[in-house]
Amino acid sequence: MKTEFQVEGMSCQHCVAAVTNAIREHDEAAQVQVDLAAGRVAVESTQSVDALKAAIDEAGYTVKGVSPGAAS
Repeated sequence: MKTEFQVEGMSCQHCVAAVTNAIREHDEAAQVQVDLAAGRVAVESTQSVDALKAAIDEAGYTVKGVSPGAAS
């Protein structure tokens, strides 16, 4: 399932790595694409939207919106 998250607080490559690693802790096979300029994180994963959102939150970032099934 592909999901796109609107995320606040990301500003550098460290942020990209932190979000990517947090998601992959829940799903090692997840495909993660981060667009820093747009504040978007597109995830292809078998995990639920709630689990992915929780992973991003736990990494210290704020999810402001979710678009299930969005194309990246």
